[in-house]
Amino acid sequence: MVDFEVVELPPSDHPEVGETAPDFTRPLVDAELWEDVSLSDITDDGRTLLVFHGMDGAFPATYVWNELRDRAWDDEYDVQIVGVSISTPYEHKTFIEEREMEYRLFSDPANDVGKSYGIEHELDGMEGISEPRPAMFLLDEDRTVEYAWVAAEWPDFPDYDEVKQALADWSE
Repeated sequence: MVDFEVVELPPSDHPEVGETAPDFTRPLVDAELWEDVSLSDITDDGRTLLVFHGMDGAFPATYVWNELRDRAWDDEYDVQIVGVSISTPYEHKTFIEEREMEYRLFSDPANDVGKSYGIEHELDGMEGISEPRPAMFLLDEDRTVEYAWVAAEWPDFPDYDEVKQALADWSE
């Protein structure tokens, strides 16, 4: 039995295909350490799948990152995969270790990045607290959006076959 309610989300004002994704600088966490890094520093190194997710440990984040880890698109395609959520660097480090992930995650506790991408989602029962709605943006070296998916309801998950096709089309 499902113990949560599906919630329809209002329209978002996210970057669309062909637009430039906003740059930002936040702590970027891996299994070893974290340091302030800008998105443009990441994309300068190559194509990037930017994955917005809910708080670490919540089932949607766990599900998305398990899928991405198991699909290993970063091994199959020339793409880096990085995440963004409101979780702290400490929570990210634990999440990365528990999920046995090799991905890096940006920490954005105030959800300023989610707001700049037009994908903020107010959390029920938590006045003034928001997180980014689930979203994926495939970015080129100039941060141009090549593919965009943003959740229309909570919880919602991307069509992984569609994302894979976008990666395949991009790699041709």
